[in-house]
Amino acid sequence: MKASPADQQQLLRLQAVDTRLQQIAHRLGTLPQTAPIAELAARDTAVRSRRAEALGTFEDARTELKRIESDVEVVEARIARDGDRLQHTSSTKDVAALESEIVSLKKRLSDLEDQELIVMERVEEAERAVAAIDAERAVIAEETATLAAARDEASAGFVVERDGAERDRAVVAGEVPAELLAYFEQRRARGAGIGAALLRQRTCGGCTITLTGSDLDVVRRAAPDEVLLCPECDRILVRTEESGI
Repeated sequence: MKASPADQQQLLRLQAVDTRLQQIAHRLGTLPQTAPIAELAARDTAVRSRRAEALGTFEDARTELKRIESDVEVVEARIARDGDRLQHTSSTKDVAALESEIVSLKKRLSDLEDQELIVMERVEEAERAVAAIDAERAVIAEETATLAAARDEASAGFVVERDGAERDRAVVAGEVPAELLAYFEQRRARGAGIGAALLRQRTCGGCTITLTGSDLDVVRRAAPDEVLLCPECDRILVRTEESGI
């Protein structure tokens, strides 16, 4: 690839801005509040899982309670119906049958009411468990909000600096020919954020390897407008008066 020495040196300006952006991103990512906020988020995820389980238990208990309450209503209605029929019959046989059925129904009703009390206790216990978990989540949310506010306050200066650096990058990138810029971006993606480096005193600023022998001869023989790559780190080598060649 060919590019004028001036355009190649523009890559150093662009790389300097990118390095600033990387440093700012690192500072934003390592604010003292970041790790605790992440820990709280993990805790909240675990608590939400527990809540889903507790809520399932609560809903199952409520469903069972509704079923028992429905059964109670049915038995009570049958007792009332049989009682009414008992009052209006004169048949000895019917009286005996109805009285026997009422005894059975009252036994069934007693059993259902006992079950109802047990299940009501389960519902209340499950409801308390869900409420306790909700209270725990509220504490986590409050702690997270406090830390997030502190983080936002601490990061405000970095955010302003980042926004300014991003504007600077857009300006500098706009001054680099499109083909050279694409080549730079490709090298940057492969080179851990460094796409171009100054060759200073025969040493690559990207990997700090000093060129010698045939590698140095290739650089010395190359035309000024030839875009060179470091033989060690594969980043664009930008030559200036400081290169020592």
